[in-house]
Amino acid sequence: MTAPLVLVITSLEDVTADRVIDALNEREVPVARVDPADIGPELVFGARIGAGAPAWGGRLRTASREVELGEVAAVYYRRPTPYSARYGHLPAQQRDFAAAEARHGLGGVLNHLHGATYVNHPAAVTAADFKPAQLKLAAQLGLAIPPTLVTNDVEAARKFAADHGPAIYKTFRGLPRDEDGHTGAIWAQRVDPDTFDDTLAVTAHLFQAEVPKTGDVRVTVVGERVFAQQIAAPDGALDWRRGDWDALLHAPIAVPAKVEAALHSYLTAFGLVFGCLDFALTGDGDAAEDWVFIECNPNGQWGWLPDAGDITTAFADILSTSTEGGGAR
Repeated sequence: MTAPLVLVITSLEDVTADRVIDALNEREVPVARVDPADIGPELVFGARIGAGAPAWGGRLRTASREVELGEVAAVYYRRPTPYSARYGHLPAQQRDFAAAEARHGLGGVLNHLHGATYVNHPAAVTAADFKPAQLKLAAQLGLAIPPTLVTNDVEAARKFAADHGPAIYKTFRGLPRDEDGHTGAIWAQRVDPDTFDDTLAVTAHLFQAEVPKTGDVRVTVVGERVFAQQIAAPDGALDWRRGDWDALLHAPIAVPAKVEAALHSYLTAFGLVFGCLDFALTGDGDAAEDWVFIECNPNGQWGWLPDAGDITTAFADILSTSTEGGGAR
């Protein structure tokens, strides 16, 4: 019987996952990395379940590792390659069929390993990824949020901008990959209601009142640990993500107790162990009322932050602790 291990589910080129894997290796915690989109000769698996064995067992074999599914004590679910990329060479119907079968088959097994700690479970990530759900929960927990409208009604959008201007538009998701495999983003931006026309009816749009902010804060929560950095773009951009991240200015900031308690309640409500939360500050940050919730990325990036080393340790603590109980059963 092999030792309990941590299964890291992500793509090959994931420097954030590399940090956590290195930390686990330093602790001599068994760890295996797998990208489910490698399914095929480079990733072979067999999973069994039955009335006498009501948990998935079997093996998963990559080019370099063999994993006993019953020994997976923790799963670090990062950013695996989409299954559709594995079958991109096939005609559309075959591609979609093969990708769906892989997702429901291999993905279904990996997402339901008995007794394993997931950071985070992909189902929880999916549920927590909807901005309307995020804003509703944040408001219920007493966090300040910007006045928000989700609509495809041009007149409703114009009225909102008139009542709450200046208005901000932001997307719900990033741009999908184009034919060449490139992705992109549409950053949060001020909008002129005079430019609204009937094309707004084509899809859903998210509008918010612009927050008169004094700064931005990224809060990274890993288990019980909270890491907060105030972020400023040298050019004063409305959305600090749109520029050179290496040029951003960072400074640690204390999170008010009321806000911190709400953050833990937020993650618990969505079944998350980890999350990256963005706030706009409207004061010096000492009072909870200064903190305006913008959004939470339940699978966000943190490797670029100044306290990435401490965040890495927090991840390694949670994942390695899960292997100390003898493994998943």
